[in-house]
Amino acid sequence: MPTPWLSVIGIGEDGLDGLSPAARALYDGAEIVVGGKRHLAMVPEDGRRRIPWPPQLMELVPEIEALRGRRVCVLASGDPMCFGVGVTLSRRIPIAEMVVLPAPSAFSLACARLGWPLVEARMVTLHGRPLELVVPHLQPGAKILVLSADRTTPARLAELLGRTGWGRSGFAVLERMGGEGERAVRTTAAAWGEREVDDLNTIAIDCVAGPETRVLPAVPGLPDDAFAHDGQLTKREIRAMTLAALAPSPGHMLWDVGAGCGSIAIEWMRSDPRCRAVAVERDDGRLALIAQNAAALGTPFLKVVRGDAPAALAGDLPRPDAVFIGGGITAEGLVEACWAALPPGGRLVANVVTAEGEAVVIGHQARLRGALSRIAVSRAEPIGGYHGWRPLMPVTQWAAMKPWGAS
Repeated sequence: MPTPWLSVIGIGEDGLDGLSPAARALYDGAEIVVGGKRHLAMVPEDGRRRIPWPPQLMELVPEIEALRGRRVCVLASGDPMCFGVGVTLSRRIPIAEMVVLPAPSAFSLACARLGWPLVEARMVTLHGRPLELVVPHLQPGAKILVLSADRTTPARLAELLGRTGWGRSGFAVLERMGGEGERAVRTTAAAWGEREVDDLNTIAIDCVAGPETRVLPAVPGLPDDAFAHDGQLTKREIRAMTLAALAPSPGHMLWDVGAGCGSIAIEWMRSDPRCRAVAVERDDGRLALIAQNAAALGTPFLKVVRGDAPAALAGDLPRPDAVFIGGGITAEGLVEACWAALPPGGRLVANVVTAEGEAVVIGHQARLRGALSRIAVSRAEPIGGYHGWRPLMPVTQWAAMKPWGAS
């Protein structure tokens, strides 16, 4: 077993006085101390080498790796493994070479102040990330904890909540928790305005929907009009069945090929904050719609690739766990390229509405197996003073899983 040389210590607003004896011993025994400017200001100058974090944290990780064998202590806010530097370091340095000693996270402290059960809260960080990441969590009764980027985050987030119909939500901003400057301001998102707060703040949102709020479901099958589109849209009922066939899992990657307005990729990513997706589309107008929908529906990290498939798939794309082919199924080599990219256990789902497309998927099903389904949906529409059933175009769906042991 390697000997740990790197300690990552959570420190609160009470500084060194709040460290446990074990954490204090690691800090005292370190040759080199690393931390943000705020962390380093909490500890006295004692002649040891001090390394402040640069604006881009990742720039310092190779320098820390190069110190392997020296006794290095990294100071971090609260729990280093909760959206913290410990996560970043553990991706590059084996955990056997590290000792991580957390302090209470901002989320734990906020729940203690508010009386919220931590396990029932949804946790989001906006450090260097778009505000829209909060959007998928907006549900009646949901409790959301948000790590702010700086003092401007509360006003910007309150404005987003008001604009999307959640202005009645409880809105608490907790500053410098655990220190002498601790303060809490509790109001509603609509009443927040331009209050001045400290850069170090955490936001708690107690979601309340207004009478006009558009509440979007937390499960696949968003209303069709939730998406901006030009007609190239997988309809709600088909979309829900397609996502069920694709079977998103946390952390999995989807290729949405012939993405149209991006509805499948967006709903895949909304299913879990860790899900990732690439939308491949050749039409410039639809590429703009994908970007618009991704921002509005809370999936700003959706990767968009312009081009014709399969050629567009030959670039440096992350390997998919699932592939959806929503358009271009008749393109030569497309299914073969998608199938080759999948790992064993990966899923491929294709929807077609034309006879030519159906012939293609039937041919591939005979070779690669999987299930064929014909999905027919009718919607009630007014006919004079009555109602009748208007059918949507029937969809043939092919869903196949790459066998375990296949290359």
